[in-house]
Amino acid sequence: MAASGTFDAKRAQARQLFDQGLSCRAIAAKLGVSTSTISRWAKAEGLSFPRRAQTATATVVREFDMAAARIRLAEKMTKNADRVLDTLDGHYLVYSFGGKDNDYNEHTLDEAPISARREAQTIGAIAFDKLTKGLESVEDVDGLAPVESMLGRLALRFGLTEASDA
Repeated sequence: MAASGTFDAKRAQARQLFDQGLSCRAIAAKLGVSTSTISRWAKAEGLSFPRRAQTATATVVREFDMAAARIRLAEKMTKNADRVLDTLDGHYLVYSFGGKDNDYNEHTLDEAPISARREAQTIGAIAFDKLTKGLESVEDVDGLAPVESMLGRLALRFGLTEASDA
């Protein structure tokens, strides 16, 4: 009989904690029972935990955070690509150290060596690709269609895509 009284007391406590807005996991931890026990008690009383609403809110917040992170990364990639590509303009300074006297030397070249040009162009191409990937499939919920259209025209002009028949 004592076990039944303890069971009923815990169940009553669970109801009070539910009314206070605690989650299933929090109630289970406070009462020292499993979450499945709390779920079963709640279901028997016609109660449900607002997990779907919390999950939906958390999902929206996470998507917003990820979109903000993508924007920050896109800005960094663009700035880095611009900076690296700008090193290709004009003279290019080369440093060397060594030889039998361990001399430090600086040479100015008329243009960047092929390895530096290839690396800068690769960085620029990757940034461009990452920033434009998937824009065609994005719905215009944020008014971005003009930007997407402009980027598509740029890609077409640079020969990165072919004109569609649509």
